[in-house]
Amino acid sequence: MLIMNDLETLKQWTVVVADTGDLSQVATTRPQDATTNPSLVLKAAQKPESAQLISDLCSRYNKSPIDELVDRLLVRLGCEILALIPGRVSTEVDSRLSFDIPATIARAQRIIAMYASEGIDSSRVLIKIAATWEGIQAAKVLEQQGIRTNLTLLFNFVQAVSCANARVQLISPFVGRIYDWYKKSLGASWDETAYSGKNDPGVQSVASIYGFFKMHNVKTEVMGASFRNIGQIKALAGCDLLTISPDLLQQLAQGGTVQGESAFMRALHPGADSVSNNLRAELLGVKTLPEQALALGLSESEFRLSLNEDPMASEKLAEGIRAFCLDTVKLEALLKA
Repeated sequence: MLIMNDLETLKQWTVVVADTGDLSQVATTRPQDATTNPSLVLKAAQKPESAQLISDLCSRYNKSPIDELVDRLLVRLGCEILALIPGRVSTEVDSRLSFDIPATIARAQRIIAMYASEGIDSSRVLIKIAATWEGIQAAKVLEQQGIRTNLTLLFNFVQAVSCANARVQLISPFVGRIYDWYKKSLGASWDETAYSGKNDPGVQSVASIYGFFKMHNVKTEVMGASFRNIGQIKALAGCDLLTISPDLLQQLAQGGTVQGESAFMRALHPGADSVSNNLRAELLGVKTLPEQALALGLSESEFRLSLNEDPMASEKLAEGIRAFCLDTVKLEALLKA
């Protein structure tokens, strides 16, 4: 007899977030929060059930510039999601602005104003911004204005520490894309069993950031993202939040504990340091330890150099921005049509 499924077990320690723009999936999974991105919004917009929403939006704002129309679609979708969940929704700024501080700030302010016009309080919205140097500086300004941010496409310690210094609300370190990079890089040497669970390089990255933040009382929330399998999720049980695709949420709901068997255990605990000073320095990619970087901050040149010294992080950040830019262009074409 099933006593508790894996999803219920996970929710004991971690806020579960649905990573989707599909309203039917949000309604089915009933998460606390939800996240979207340009790729997920494009996928949702192409579904037949979105046709009427898009038609109404285009008719109402047919004189608006295309970038404004895209933002109105994002906000409309966000409002529909918020009607189904008790928590927050993450809405992403146009990825083509990832290296433009003033434009990112202006776009975030416009999105929040659009939500306000729909009666949505800004506390229920996180503005997603790529964790470039410019994105982090824009987020710092927005946080000072009371606009909460979610720094995404985050792959290493230097991005995380810089976000902590900017006092951002939440970061989304990616698990699956780090896993993808190392698996491809190692090629025939990759051993799936040896690099699974807590030994998964993506899991190790998120666990080290989480442990460091908790040890130093950093208020920024850590939300693991981009999962490839259930093992990665269970290895990060206890992280502040985990944003999970609907298919993996379904797998968690179908798995569970039967009477007489043990459930999986909490993997991350506040105050548990999961990475040595030497490894921290190596992960950060600069000669300053993260503790010092947290206290003193990193200059733009230190940030860019350390990110450049990490081929995985620099490659995956650039790749992620390119993909989101491409899907934003496709979304614009869909709305124009």
